[in-house]
Amino acid sequence: MADPKAGTCSWKFESWVGLVYSRTFRTAAQYLIEYSRKYRTAEIDSWFYRMPDRQTVLDYLENVDEDFSFTCKLPMAISLTHHRKRKGETELRPNPGFLSQELFSEFLEAGEPMTGRLDAVMLQFEYLNRKKMPSLEHFIRSLESFVTGVPEEIPLAIETRNSNYLHGEYFDFLRESRIMHVFSEKIYMPHIYQVYEKHGDLLSGGSVIRLIGGDRKDIEKKTGKKWNRLVEPREDLEEIAAMVRDMVERGIEVTVNINNHYEGSAPLTIERFGRMLKKG
Repeated sequence: MADPKAGTCSWKFESWVGLVYSRTFRTAAQYLIEYSRKYRTAEIDSWFYRMPDRQTVLDYLENVDEDFSFTCKLPMAISLTHHRKRKGETELRPNPGFLSQELFSEFLEAGEPMTGRLDAVMLQFEYLNRKKMPSLEHFIRSLESFVTGVPEEIPLAIETRNSNYLHGEYFDFLRESRIMHVFSEKIYMPHIYQVYEKHGDLLSGGSVIRLIGGDRKDIEKKTGKKWNRLVEPREDLEEIAAMVRDMVERGIEVTVNINNHYEGSAPLTIERFGRMLKKG
C-alpha cells in the first residue's frame, strides 16, 4: 500500500524562504534542489502556458534524485476548444490545436527525459459551455480519438471544470480508457469528497487531487501575494484527509497537489494535511 504523495502546485516563490528555502534562487530548477529535500513530488504548472523545452526538463531532473516525481499539465494549446477572446472580439474562434496528436507528440518529444518520472500528465479543461462543447457525450467522443494515441507509459489524467460532467458515464469512460480523474477542490465545483462518495467505486489505478481554492483575487488581497501564512484555513480539510486515507486503503495511488490559493500557503497546508492523515 503506497503512501500518498503531497507536493505543491509550482514551487518558485520567494516568500517560501524560511518555510522551504534557505534563500532565493535565480531559476525554478535551482529551487528544486532544496524543495526536493522536503517534498517528493511537484506539479509543473508552467507547461500549461507554453510547450516545454528539453533543456528545462533536463535541468529539473538534474536537481532532484531518482525517487522524486512530477505531475504536469499539457499545454492549453491542446486542451482549449476555442482561443481565448481578444479585446473587442465577440465571436469564439475554434482552436485548430484542440486535442491535436501533432502537438501532443511535440510535447512528448520535449518531455521524453522525464518519462517514467511522471505520476500524471494532466489535460486541464476550462469550464465548457454549450457553445464550446454541446454535451458530455460530445466531450467523451472528442477524447476517445485522442486517448487512442496516448502511449501506455504516459499516465494521462483529466481535470474537468464542468460539474455537470461528473456522472457515472464519465467515470466509466475514464476507467475503461485507463485515464485518471483529477479531483479539483475549486470554487464553483462540488467538494471532492462528495464526488468521491458518489463515484469512488469507479476509480482504479491512480488519481490526482488538486487543492486549488476559492476566489483568487480575494486571497491574493489578503496575503499580498506573500505565501507564508494561512489566511483561510479550510474546516473540511479533515474530510479530504479521510477521503485520501480511504483511497490508499483501496489501493489507489494518490498524488495531492496543493496551491497557495487554497489556504494562503501551500507548505503550511501540507504540514496541516500531513497531521490529519496521521490521525487516521
